[in-house]
Amino acid sequence: MIQELSRIFARDLDKLITELKLFKNEQHLWETTGSITNPAGNLALHLAGNLNTYIGHLLGQTGYVRNRPEEFSLKQVPRQELIRRLTETRVVVASTLQRLSPAALEQPYPEQVLGFPMTTGFFLIHLASHLAYHLGQVNYLRRALE
Repeated sequence: MIQELSRIFARDLDKLITELKLFKNEQHLWETTGSITNPAGNLALHLAGNLNTYIGHLLGQTGYVRNRPEEFSLKQVPRQELIRRLTETRVVVASTLQRLSPAALEQPYPEQVLGFPMTTGFFLIHLASHLAYHLGQVNYLRRALE
């Protein structure tokens, strides 16, 4: 299961990086349309912060310190900086998951992030679906803006 989760995280982080590169107009990374409130750039920052916190920091002991409000308040971060952060996140996720034992998936996750106790395996599946959800939003927003 760990190898499968690793492949899913790597696949979707690669797709997110590709989506950012596909924006023809870099300014569109910071725009929305209709009732959409979060631009693609902020979603990319949010996903990097989310995965570095819940996989890197809490499971991999990386020492990452999250600033969640900045994930949504920073604007005009250059595309290359977003890609750099996501590339680093991909490495952190892969190396952390590689060090997990299969038995670790059955252990309680270190924090009750969702308001109830859960296994590490359950929360990793949640994180993968969270990544996929926002990846879809970035794709849809790119197509709507361009």
